[in-house]
Amino acid sequence: MDFKFKSVKNPYFIGIGGIGVSAIAKMFLLEGKSVGGSDTIPSDIIKELQKAGAEILIGQDEKHIPAGTDLVIYSIALDKFAPDFMKEVRKKVKNVISYPQALSIISKDKYTIAIAGTHGKTTTTAMVAKILIDAGLDPTVIIGSILFDQKSNFIAGKSKYLIVEACEYCRSFLEINPTIVGITTIDADHLDYYKNLNEIAVAFKEFVLKVPDEGLVVGNNNDKWISETMSVSASDIVDSNKYFDPNIKLKIPGEHNRKNASIALAIAEFLGVSKNSAIKSLENFSGTWRRFEYKGQTKGGALIYDDYGHHPTEIKATIEGAKELYPKNKIVVVFQPHLFSRTKELFGGFAECFANADEAIILPIYPAREEFDPSISSEMLASKIKNTKASYSPDFFSGTKILEKFGDDTVIILSGAGDIDKLAPMITDAK
Repeated sequence: MDFKFKSVKNPYFIGIGGIGVSAIAKMFLLEGKSVGGSDTIPSDIIKELQKAGAEILIGQDEKHIPAGTDLVIYSIALDKFAPDFMKEVRKKVKNVISYPQALSIISKDKYTIAIAGTHGKTTTTAMVAKILIDAGLDPTVIIGSILFDQKSNFIAGKSKYLIVEACEYCRSFLEINPTIVGITTIDADHLDYYKNLNEIAVAFKEFVLKVPDEGLVVGNNNDKWISETMSVSASDIVDSNKYFDPNIKLKIPGEHNRKNASIALAIAEFLGVSKNSAIKSLENFSGTWRRFEYKGQTKGGALIYDDYGHHPTEIKATIEGAKELYPKNKIVVVFQPHLFSRTKELFGGFAECFANADEAIILPIYPAREEFDPSISSEMLASKIKNTKASYSPDFFSGTKILEKFGDDTVIILSGAGDIDKLAPMITDAK
């Protein structure tokens, strides 16, 4: 793609409240552009963008796009779920590109470090960012969460380095131009788009093939899918297990996070950052928004954590991390399934992933971009959950009532990719 951002004066963002799209909006705001945008619902991200000067309307209508707009950047999901709307947008504005296409333009002239994986890519991206920032390498960072230290999902660096979270949904990451690729996991997900795990692995192989000979691919060589994926690359291939330290003192718990750290350490060494400096950065890394994020306590003293986990593998890993941090506490998970299709395709995994928790409370499915599907429900899931007490809650209010019984011997994890984060302030003791 030959389009240049330097000439853009009036960009407009559709789906501007999205964690990825909003990062690009922030980039344009920092460059002094006149930024406009729209989304379907208000959010804290939108409020922050408005404070920074963006003109944002709620509701998707091509009439919202002001005259003089010279670029539209949109969330890729709109191609599938609002094709007629996007057709009208393209009639109105000459230059219309997706968020992944925007990343293609940004990464083209950068030394791009891309972190991919069905789980763990956000945390690993943030770890690499922390190491490079602390080492004075001044990277630009685009991440699918909020970095706690910078309170942002975008960092405008001045060096050649770009650190970016590379999403596999709809093969979006194939738009990125990587020099280094870190792979955290390859697992069955986004089965509303991919047919099966093998097709997902093929997409990862295509991504790895984009790495130049002088670049680097790093991942867990003991994992069959990752090993086979890395093997297609002509660049340096590094097994992250060589950098795994079971005794590293991370602030965030869990074996999965120590594995994420091993990938970050491998990338740091390749870029010439000393091991001592990288480990110090990781030990001071405090995590990211909605990744086992501490939110406070209930009136009864139960600890509340908010987590983005919406896949069985993620939920299981989060529970194990919580038990590691709080071995004497009860672990209660309040889970809001995300997408009818994901709940149906991964039903067996969801039925088993709560086994190490003391209790699971299941909220209604968050539909996001999907139409209602009567063939699957949270009631069905709650009735099939194995090896732990499970119940169904029809709404947030009922969920708060269930949680009132727990005291200071309990850790409550609010898990899901929908709007379950709104539950935290409802149960937090604000005295």
